[in-house]
Amino acid sequence: MKTDLITRADWLVIAAAIALLPWLYSAFWSDNRGVGDEVHIVVDGKELPAISLQQDQTLTIQGSIGPSVVKIADGRVRFLSSPCRGQQCVHSGWHQHNGEFAACLPNRIAMLITGSAARFDTFSY
Repeated sequence: MKTDLITRADWLVIAAAIALLPWLYSAFWSDNRGVGDEVHIVVDGKELPAISLQQDQTLTIQGSIGPSVVKIADGRVRFLSSPCRGQQCVHSGWHQHNGEFAACLPNRIAMLITGSAARFDTFSY
């Protein structure tokens, strides 16, 4: 009795999956889907009014250990500087997609991007 580990049907399924990968990437993970419209900033548990990502500006936000500088430009937002030691908030870079989150935990400042278009991520079910 001869048993092949991979049959022709298995190869067909593998080839179809590989052929679909570029389409899946562009449909669910490309940068043109789920771009955010505004950023919500929470300072020490209090939410500031939502800020549009369409208007370029630089904000200085007073946190619990000092001022953090947040820059909004070209529909994106990032921490420019913060008084925290590790600077993870600054190193996280630019954020522009719906659902992205950045925070300076020592300074108790958090940013959440929201938008009308949903974007697939690892938290989607």
